[in-house]
Amino acid sequence: MTKRNIFSLFEILFWPVVGFFSVGLLTTFLDLDPNRTGFILIGIISMSVIQVCQIDVAEALLYDLWAKSMKHTFIAPIHPHQLLLGSWIIGVIRSLVVFLLLALFSLFVFDFDFLRPGVFPLSLFLLGLFLTSASVGMTVCILILVFGYKAEVAAWSLSSLMALICGIYYPISILPTPLPEIARGIPLTYFLAYLRSFYGFQEGFQSLLRWGFGLAGFYLIVEVILFRIVLHRAKRTGMILKLSE
Repeated sequence: MTKRNIFSLFEILFWPVVGFFSVGLLTTFLDLDPNRTGFILIGIISMSVIQVCQIDVAEALLYDLWAKSMKHTFIAPIHPHQLLLGSWIIGVIRSLVVFLLLALFSLFVFDFDFLRPGVFPLSLFLLGLFLTSASVGMTVCILILVFGYKAEVAAWSLSSLMALICGIYYPISILPTPLPEIARGIPLTYFLAYLRSFYGFQEGFQSLLRWGFGLAGFYLIVEVILFRIVLHRAKRTGMILKLSE
């Protein structure tokens, strides 16, 4: 579908690049020092990666929701988890392209080098983003099976809420209570703090990767269980037939 739908390229080339330069040029206009510019660039690129990857996972059911063909998907001789896993792998590939593209722009336009921490720390950071994306996308799929068409707005609103809470443009310490406490329960907060620590930003967290991957793994396990439960419920209540023609 990606190859045959030219508009899907906008998710890789147009919107991430426009968002990146909009924020990047704002840092130039505000005459921020290189460290603060880097803080913000890490945030905006991370958010672009998550948005592209999670929408691919969510579209595993969103396309069927829009085409009213949900029942055909679950009649097919594949396991539902294979459907989600395949969508996530495609999302990882597409979002990796987004990251490489924006990382090059950040180097040549804003003189910010994403390879400074090294390949291995950067790979751990990206893996954390991909797992976070899987969690967000699966949440959307669960909501679709529970609420139907009303849930499609979650595909775009959940990542925006994460941008607000997890410190994309600012440290979470400036947020009003209880938002900092909520941010500490979201894996993205720790992955952002981990990469930013290589550029001199210390946000007071301990065991960043342990907390980040621990929370990401916990949420994924819970969501796999929930997905099986709500899928069984949707079959029993006829929700899948209601979302099909």
